[in-house]
Amino acid sequence: MDKTVYTEWCLKVKNLFILCAGEKSVYYKDFSERASKKLSNYILFDYLVGIFNAAKNDYENGYLTSMRTLITAEVFDSELEQAQELLDSKYHVAAAVIAGTVLETGLRELCDIQSPQINHGKLDKMNADLKKAGVYNQLQSKRITALADLRNSAAHGKNSEFNHADVQTMIRDIESFLANHLSD
Repeated sequence: MDKTVYTEWCLKVKNLFILCAGEKSVYYKDFSERASKKLSNYILFDYLVGIFNAAKNDYENGYLTSMRTLITAEVFDSELEQAQELLDSKYHVAAAVIAGTVLETGLRELCDIQSPQINHGKLDKMNADLKKAGVYNQLQSKRITALADLRNSAAHGKNSEFNHADVQTMIRDIESFLANHLSD
């Protein structure tokens, strides 16, 4: 195999491992260690292909979902359920605040997943950075801004600016957003 082709293939596989399993994964560590050795025979290449195939199999079967992702999903679900319970009990202001917190936490998580260049900050900044990075489009960005405005109105006691139906839509939209952008 040509050295340039081999080097390019190794870089692509390492990038896939980082995106799917992380730099701390056994796949990334083992592959990186072995790939750094001089390719002098096909035994090493076969070994690298074996690592790739094992990781591919785990990915296809859902075994690369991190514990952090599972815990985050569970927390989001329970907090949104709590917001829904409050809304059902006629506490739409508290429901909006809790749902807004879930949105902001979700944006932070999305920043962590997408790029180390996207820093945590205020919700508006994270939203703009994620849109700029192409994670979602202008329409989704505007919707997030509207959801954040509703949360801010609730947190600052501006109850006349929204109603029960607005908070119901908010919870639904946040659930949809999280399902579309944070689920595996």
